[in-house]
Amino acid sequence: MLKRVLFTLCLVAVSAAGFAEDNDVTADVEHHYVDNNGVNIHYATMGEGPLVVLIHGFPDFWYTWHHQMAGLSDNFTVAALDCRGYNLSDKPEGQENYDMTLLVSDVAAVIRDQGQENSIIIGHDWGGVIAWQFTMSEPEMVEKLIIVNLPHPKPLSRELANSEQQQANSIYARRFQEPDSHTRLNAEMLSTMVSRGDAGLKEKYKAAFEQSSFDGMMNYYRQNYPREPYEEIPDGVLPKIHVPVLQFHGMNDTALLYPALNDSWEQMEKDYTLVTIPGAGHFAQQEAHEIVTSTMKWWLLSRQ
Repeated sequence: MLKRVLFTLCLVAVSAAGFAEDNDVTADVEHHYVDNNGVNIHYATMGEGPLVVLIHGFPDFWYTWHHQMAGLSDNFTVAALDCRGYNLSDKPEGQENYDMTLLVSDVAAVIRDQGQENSIIIGHDWGGVIAWQFTMSEPEMVEKLIIVNLPHPKPLSRELANSEQQQANSIYARRFQEPDSHTRLNAEMLSTMVSRGDAGLKEKYKAAFEQSSFDGMMNYYRQNYPREPYEEIPDGVLPKIHVPVLQFHGMNDTALLYPALNDSWEQMEKDYTLVTIPGAGHFAQQEAHEIVTSTMKWWLLSRQ
């Protein structure tokens, strides 16, 4: 099948403050819980139309997608979950309860709870890892895939194995894998980091983190993040991505460096649209929410 690869360089002005607190959807969403083999997963929905499931990363919760929920809800049913360990979802103890297979099954549970057989999947950071893996392991349940600031696992493994700069910039992940790493986290610190000076957003994040499990957050890294010595995933190990993909990357991301985007297209069977955003960092869905949301909407509606 002929691939169509589109590289889009988005020259956008991103405010130093980022994270503008508008599009507050708190009063507009409906809250749901679905039991996935004894673990209750909370998710918030709004809108009508084809299902879009949004998966957050670290440190975060469903509200990270409030701009995209507001922008997409005219045409889609948007469902943003709290990943296990976070906010209103259950927080099982034990590293093994955060295995990627279970994180993938949480997404499947949300889709089925909405009475659907498949969905458009959107993920950021750890939510991006889950979204890539969900698409590879549950291909029949994915219609389209959108990723924000999380390179495909294969080229990312190449950079971890061979790039001294990526290895240096991933030291935080190696520290997070330590058994006591959760004792060094608190809601005040994390909410300050994510809100970037926005007082209203900080209060929302602080409340969410105060009812989250820091040990659970760290178990994502302990159970699923590669360990030294890093090795590149060999060719042919991972199945190709069989659905259209839209990928965003804030070029100022210091955790996931942009060279890991190179050769991503080799992992795709259908069209692949890459949007790079100079001036935006790791949380591009908030820092550059206007270009991210409008591009998502254009891309999805053009493929209906």
